Amino acid sequence: MNTNLARKLRTLPALLALAGSAIVAAPAANAAANPYERGPAPTESSVTAVRGPFATSQTTVSSLSVTGFGGGVIYYPTTTSEGTFGAIAISPGFTAYWSSLDWLGPRLASQGFVVIGIETNTTLDQPASRGDQLLAALDYLTQRSSVRTRVDASRLAVAGHSMGGGGTLEAAKDRTSLKAAIPLAPWNTDKTWPEVRTPTLIIGGESDAVASVASHSIPFYNSLSNAREKAYLELDNASHFFPQVSNTTMAKYMISWMKRYIDDDTRYDQFLCPAPRAIGDISDYRDTCPNS
Repeated sequence: MNTNLARKLRTLPALLALAGSAIVAAPAANAAANPYERGPAPTESSVTAVRGPFATSQTTVSSLSVTGFGGGVIYYPTTTSEGTFGAIAISPGFTAYWSSLDWLGPRLASQGFVVIGIETNTTLDQPASRGDQLLAALDYLTQRSSVRTRVDASRLAVAGHSMGGGGTLEAAKDRTSLKAAIPLAPWNTDKTWPEVRTPTLIIGGESDAVASVASHSIPFYNSLSNAREKAYLELDNASHFFPQVSNTTMAKYMISWMKRYIDDDTRYDQFLCPAPRAIGDISDYRDTCPNS
């Protein structure tokens, strides 16, 4: 046999083994680069779907078993093969119960989050109190709840509607380690939020007659001078109560923002940067994206 050919044949198994190890190593390297990615690569269809890739379950939290907030409902992915998940606490608005927003629980959980939708101590609680209750709910979720082993306590976020949206800003101000905040049609007498460091997406309704965007959402957004990232999404012709019914546009940007900043998942940048144009369901969009 030709000497050169024999040498090549002898080294072929080693080369094949090396190539195989490189193929195996590539996903591991990607996983090491971002250990928080959950679920398949996103598409327009996946972020607008009523349900994401994860099967979910839920459990009720009695007000008698907690302190600092009024109980609620926890929604969580049922898989145990993906490790822990980031978590989101959500507050309803003035005079409202969690049932007014409960479509959000399974929708967000199915995208790979643990979600606690809270009941407030009283339906008349003001934003500062709701902010404290959101933080108490996160503490319960990570320390005492039945799903605490599924939650990564270092990756937490808050959201809320109306006075719950004002409470979202209060919570982000008080706990700057939060990874994301999404106030929905927020209401608060405090109009400036330079204390907030958390990446914050404010979603307002163009036709809101309760917390008008001119006196609430837009001044709040403009005042977020120290937030690591910020964006303002305004829904075309939407009233104050737009979060209380299933809303695909709202859900798409909530999912994308939470994925980007709770999971540090840059695969969702495509939905946030460059900013979407003010067309269709969107009447205004502002952000700090460098490509906008």
